[in-house]
Amino acid sequence: MINVTKTYMPDKEKYISYVDKIFESGWVTNNGALVRELETRLAEYLGVKNIVLVANGTIALEIAYRLLKLKGEVITTPFSFVATTSSLVSNGLKPIFADIDPQTFNLNPENIESAVTEKTSAIVPVHVFGNACEVEEIEKIANKHDLRVIYDAAHAFGVKYKGESLLNHGNVSTLSFHATKLFHTIEGGALIINDDALVEEARFLINFGIDGPDSVKALGTNAKMNEFEAAMGLCVLDDIEKITANRKEVFECYKSGLEGVVKFQQYNADSTYNYSYFPALFENEEQTLKVQKALNKADIFPRRYFYPSLDTLPYLEVSDIMHVSRSVSKRILTLPMYPELLQADQNIIIEIVKQTVKEL
Repeated sequence: MINVTKTYMPDKEKYISYVDKIFESGWVTNNGALVRELETRLAEYLGVKNIVLVANGTIALEIAYRLLKLKGEVITTPFSFVATTSSLVSNGLKPIFADIDPQTFNLNPENIESAVTEKTSAIVPVHVFGNACEVEEIEKIANKHDLRVIYDAAHAFGVKYKGESLLNHGNVSTLSFHATKLFHTIEGGALIINDDALVEEARFLINFGIDGPDSVKALGTNAKMNEFEAAMGLCVLDDIEKITANRKEVFECYKSGLEGVVKFQQYNADSTYNYSYFPALFENEEQTLKVQKALNKADIFPRRYFYPSLDTLPYLEVSDIMHVSRSVSKRILTLPMYPELLQADQNIIIEIVKQTVKEL
């Protein structure tokens, strides 16, 4: 069986050596030595100034909203994993969707400004599949209307924009380190915070709002990463160049094999790419579903990622239909993508896709 992704497992003995250190110290959580080491190493690797590790990518978004004291309406994309929207709703914020660019799959800056009202407090774009948003255009709109910008950068680990970390754009960028990601800590996430004054506030927000032995400063939550997760992160980070190189080979094999058969995402020309996903866009939903069925029959399981378009969620009241997002979400499949995917298996996937499309 070939799934859409497969968790990267580092050297077992290396991980056990970190676990031995945890047992020796008896310190398993609450900003332990391994969490601090991982923060230091990640800041250097990613080229960012301030990084705060947390329990998962969703809570990273929630902490960012609290940190920037968002209220009212937040403009965001309808084409993303559901957590981008659900985290807003669960924090008392109203998502206002702006449609996406049909080529890049990212929030289209041309659609943002018309969605701004007196209730708007922020913009939450997503670097979809690791493809950099038009950050400068978004920044102009945010500055014009005095809005905060939080980038959901769950897929954008290691991506650079014009030679510097993409994560340095916006007020805050959030990362997911879930087991399915390019870089993972089993579960986990992080906030990249550009305002030095907000870093310590973020640290007490992730620890119940506690800012001292006998002091609770504000409403917080338990969002801390533990030592076992940090140990996994340290091991995976050691291998990250190899992981990325292997994924690039898989990506390029798909690209050459499916050229002219499916449409590809258009990538930002000023940005690098981390090969985190391989999205394939088909002509219509019927074609998409038939390809999915043909692959499933061969025990190959791509994913309709992202489907459905978030403006169709049953718990939202949405006034405007996001036509582009709905169209793309019905026509997209992300194909199996992980470093250990064999070329022979890839060739099977490519041939099934080509043959199914040819028959329609």
